[in-house]
Amino acid sequence: MSKLVILDRDGVINYDSDEYVKSVDEWQPIPGSIEAISELCKAGFKVTIATNQSGLARGYFQQSDLDQMHDKLHLLLEKQGGSITQIEFCPHGPDDNCSCRKPLAGMINTILSSHPDTAPGDVFVVGDSLRDLEAGISAGCKPLLVETGKGKKTLATGGLPSNTIVCKSLSDALDTIIQLT
Repeated sequence: MSKLVILDRDGVINYDSDEYVKSVDEWQPIPGSIEAISELCKAGFKVTIATNQSGLARGYFQQSDLDQMHDKLHLLLEKQGGSITQIEFCPHGPDDNCSCRKPLAGMINTILSSHPDTAPGDVFVVGDSLRDLEAGISAGCKPLLVETGKGKKTLATGGLPSNTIVCKSLSDALDTIIQLT
Protein backbone atom coordinates (compact mmCIF):
# COMPACT_ATOMS: atom_id res chain seq x y z
CA MET A 1 0.00 0.00 0.00
CA SER A 2 1.40 3.36 -0.99
CA LYS A 3 1.36 6.40 1.28
CA LEU A 4 -0.40 9.39 -0.29
CA VAL A 5 -1.01 13.01 0.68
CA ILE A 6 -3.16 15.50 -1.24
CA LEU A 7 -2.28 19.17 -0.97
CA ASP A 8 -4.12 22.30 -1.94
CA ARG A 9 -1.74 24.65 -3.76
CA ASP A 10 -2.38 28.36 -3.12
CA GLY A 11 -1.98 29.15 0.57
CA VAL A 12 -0.45 25.76 1.38
CA ILE A 13 2.56 25.45 -0.95
CA ASN A 14 2.79 29.00 -2.28
CA TYR A 15 1.61 32.39 -1.13
CA ASP A 16 -2.00 33.11 -2.05
CA SER A 17 -3.45 36.39 -3.28
CA ASP A 18 -6.97 37.79 -3.31
CA GLU A 19 -5.97 39.10 -6.75
CA TYR A 20 -5.12 35.51 -7.85
CA VAL A 21 -1.67 34.09 -8.55
CA LYS A 22 -1.50 34.86 -12.28
CA SER A 23 2.10 34.33 -13.39
CA VAL A 24 5.24 32.36 -12.69
CA ASP A 25 6.76 35.50 -11.10
CA GLU A 26 3.80 35.84 -8.72
CA TRP A 27 4.07 32.15 -7.77
CA GLN A 28 6.31 32.20 -4.68
CA PRO A 29 6.68 29.26 -2.29
CA ILE A 30 5.89 29.67 1.38
CA PRO A 31 9.15 29.22 3.33
CA GLY A 32 9.65 25.56 4.22
CA SER A 33 6.94 24.19 1.92
CA ILE A 34 9.28 22.87 -0.79
CA GLU A 35 11.46 21.23 1.84
CA ALA A 36 8.40 19.72 3.55
CA ILE A 37 7.19 18.16 0.28
CA SER A 38 10.67 16.80 -0.35
CA GLU A 39 10.78 15.29 3.15
CA LEU A 40 7.39 13.66 2.58
CA CYS A 41 8.75 12.13 -0.63
CA LYS A 42 11.85 10.89 1.18
CA ALA A 43 9.56 9.32 3.80
CA GLY A 44 7.88 7.30 1.05
CA PHE A 45 4.84 9.46 0.32
CA LYS A 46 3.40 10.22 -3.08
CA VAL A 47 2.55 13.91 -2.94
CA THR A 48 -0.28 15.18 -5.12
CA ILE A 49 -2.13 18.47 -5.60
CA ALA A 50 -5.83 19.26 -5.99
CA THR A 51 -6.34 22.97 -6.70
CA ASN A 52 -9.19 25.22 -7.81
CA GLN A 53 -7.88 27.53 -10.55
CA SER A 54 -10.92 29.62 -11.47
CA GLY A 55 -8.57 32.35 -12.70
CA LEU A 56 -8.50 30.36 -15.95
CA ALA A 57 -12.28 30.66 -16.40
CA ARG A 58 -12.16 34.31 -15.35
CA GLY A 59 -9.47 35.07 -17.96
CA TYR A 60 -6.90 36.24 -15.39
CA PHE A 61 -4.26 33.89 -16.78
CA GLN A 62 -3.86 31.23 -19.45
CA GLN A 63 -3.11 27.51 -19.35
CA SER A 64 0.49 28.30 -20.37
CA ASP A 65 0.86 30.52 -17.28
CA LEU A 66 -0.42 27.72 -15.05
CA ASP A 67 1.97 25.28 -16.73
CA GLN A 68 4.89 27.63 -16.04
CA MET A 69 3.91 27.89 -12.36
CA HIS A 70 3.81 24.11 -12.08
CA ASP A 71 7.10 23.78 -13.97
CA LYS A 72 8.67 26.13 -11.40
CA LEU A 73 7.27 23.97 -8.58
CA HIS A 74 8.63 20.78 -10.18
CA LEU A 75 12.08 22.37 -10.66
CA LEU A 76 12.29 23.62 -7.06
CA LEU A 77 11.27 20.19 -5.77
CA GLU A 78 13.72 18.38 -8.03
CA LYS A 79 16.55 20.46 -6.53
CA GLN A 80 15.46 19.28 -3.05
CA GLY A 81 15.04 15.64 -4.03
CA GLY A 82 11.24 15.71 -4.06
CA SER A 83 8.45 15.52 -6.61
CA ILE A 84 4.75 15.94 -7.18
CA THR A 85 3.21 12.72 -8.49
CA GLN A 86 0.01 14.25 -9.84
CA ILE A 87 -1.62 17.68 -10.20
CA GLU A 88 -5.37 17.95 -10.66
CA PHE A 89 -6.84 21.40 -11.18
CA CYS A 90 -10.33 22.73 -11.71
CA PRO A 91 -10.31 25.41 -14.42
CA HIS A 92 -13.97 26.28 -13.88
CA GLY A 93 -15.64 29.27 -12.28
CA PRO A 94 -17.97 29.01 -9.29
CA ASP A 95 -21.11 29.11 -11.47
CA ASP A 96 -20.01 26.46 -14.00
CA ASN A 97 -21.69 23.55 -12.17
CA CYS A 98 -18.73 21.23 -12.62
CA SER A 99 -18.05 18.19 -10.46
CA CYS A 100 -14.40 19.00 -9.79
CA ARG A 101 -14.46 22.38 -8.02
CA LYS A 102 -13.87 22.09 -4.29
CA PRO A 103 -15.79 21.70 -1.97
CA LEU A 104 -16.87 18.87 -4.29
CA ALA A 105 -14.60 15.85 -4.22
CA GLY A 106 -14.08 15.36 -7.99
CA MET A 107 -10.35 16.14 -8.10
CA ILE A 108 -9.65 14.18 -4.94
CA ASN A 109 -11.57 11.18 -6.24
CA THR A 110 -9.56 11.36 -9.48
CA ILE A 111 -6.33 11.29 -7.48
CA LEU A 112 -7.56 8.43 -5.30
CA SER A 113 -8.56 6.42 -8.38
CA SER A 114 -4.99 6.81 -9.65
CA HIS A 115 -3.78 5.19 -6.41
CA PRO A 116 -6.11 2.20 -5.96
CA ASP A 117 -3.77 0.59 -3.43
CA THR A 118 -4.34 3.47 -0.99
CA ALA A 119 -7.33 3.60 1.34
CA PRO A 120 -8.90 7.09 1.42
CA GLY A 121 -9.03 6.95 5.23
CA ASP A 122 -5.22 6.80 5.25
CA VAL A 123 -4.85 9.97 3.16
CA PHE A 124 -4.47 13.49 4.53
CA VAL A 125 -5.99 16.32 2.51
CA VAL A 126 -4.10 19.47 3.49
CA GLY A 127 -5.71 22.83 2.84
CA ASP A 128 -6.14 26.38 4.07
CA SER A 129 -9.91 26.67 3.54
CA LEU A 130 -13.05 24.90 4.67
CA ARG A 131 -13.81 23.86 1.08
CA ASP A 132 -10.47 21.97 0.92
CA LEU A 133 -11.36 20.07 4.08
CA GLU A 134 -14.94 19.41 2.94
CA ALA A 135 -13.72 17.97 -0.35
CA GLY A 136 -11.33 15.68 1.49
CA ILE A 137 -13.97 14.50 3.95
CA SER A 138 -16.44 13.87 1.10
CA ALA A 139 -13.85 11.53 -0.42
CA GLY A 140 -13.27 9.77 2.90
CA CYS A 141 -9.88 11.39 3.65
CA LYS A 142 -8.45 12.97 6.81
CA PRO A 143 -8.62 16.80 6.98
CA LEU A 144 -5.62 18.90 7.97
CA LEU A 145 -5.84 22.71 8.04
CA VAL A 146 -2.71 24.84 7.79
CA GLU A 147 -2.78 28.39 9.15
CA THR A 148 -0.93 29.78 6.13
CA GLY A 149 -2.83 31.40 3.27
CA LYS A 150 -6.47 31.76 4.34
CA GLY A 151 -5.99 29.21 7.12
CA LYS A 152 -6.05 31.63 10.09
CA LYS A 153 -9.24 33.22 8.74
CA THR A 154 -10.75 29.74 8.24
CA LEU A 155 -9.81 28.77 11.78
CA ALA A 156 -11.29 32.00 13.20
CA THR A 157 -14.67 31.39 11.56
CA GLY A 158 -15.05 28.11 13.44
CA GLY A 159 -17.17 25.31 12.14
CA LEU A 160 -14.27 23.03 11.25
CA PRO A 161 -15.05 19.35 10.93
CA SER A 162 -14.55 17.72 14.34
CA ASN A 163 -11.66 15.52 13.25
CA THR A 164 -9.62 18.33 11.66
CA ILE A 165 -5.96 18.57 12.65
CA VAL A 166 -4.60 22.14 12.65
CA CYS A 167 -0.93 22.98 12.00
CA LYS A 168 0.83 26.31 11.53
CA SER A 169 2.21 25.43 8.09
CA LEU A 170 2.94 22.56 5.75
CA SER A 171 6.39 22.41 7.29
CA ASP A 172 4.85 22.07 10.75
CA ALA A 173 2.41 19.42 9.47
CA LEU A 174 5.22 17.19 8.22
CA ASP A 175 5.76 15.18 11.43
CA THR A 176 2.01 14.83 12.03
CA ILE A 177 1.42 13.44 8.54
CA ILE A 178 4.32 11.00 8.80
CA GLN A 179 3.41 9.80 12.33
CA LEU A 180 -0.33 9.38 11.66
CA THR A 181 -0.12 7.66 8.28
